[in-house]
Amino acid sequence: MFKILAIAGTAFFVAASPLAYAQTPSPSPERLSAADWNKLTDLRIDLVKAALQLTPDQTKYWPPIENAIRARAHDRQARLAKVAETMGKRADDSSAEMFGNRDPVAFLSRRADALAQRSADLKKLSEAWQPLYPTLSPEQKKRMVALAIFVLRDMSDVADHRRMQIDEDD
Repeated sequence: MFKILAIAGTAFFVAASPLAYAQTPSPSPERLSAADWNKLTDLRIDLVKAALQLTPDQTKYWPPIENAIRARAHDRQARLAKVAETMGKRADDSSAEMFGNRDPVAFLSRRADALAQRSADLKKLSEAWQPLYPTLSPEQKKRMVALAIFVLRDMSDVADHRRMQIDEDD
């Protein structure tokens, strides 16, 4: 059990680490290609599946979960591409021009739209998990909790890294 969790955790961190580096701005940023995003999503799906060790009866509930994970990853990729495009358009502007040309109301509207999309994706993922979760054994539920903790910790680390970057830029 511990060996599986250790392998799963290691695989997750290895698979997720390019995202943290890909989000770090640099003089010549390297962006993940669509194929790289798909490989990363495949790795995450395989990790969750391997960690849970679904029984044959449980596997019938898996396709909607996989589809929801893929849809969520696709929407996230689209949001990040849109942000990169916006940042690329403003790359030539000076700091004064960037702040002077900002429309805070439009920013709030775009942010609300992005959060609504994230909320809808998360709701779909929750609904996809609903039929499978009650069928999981106590051991499978523990593994799912461990995976969720790894994911939340990684997300928190990336968010903290972004906040530190913003503070450094100011």
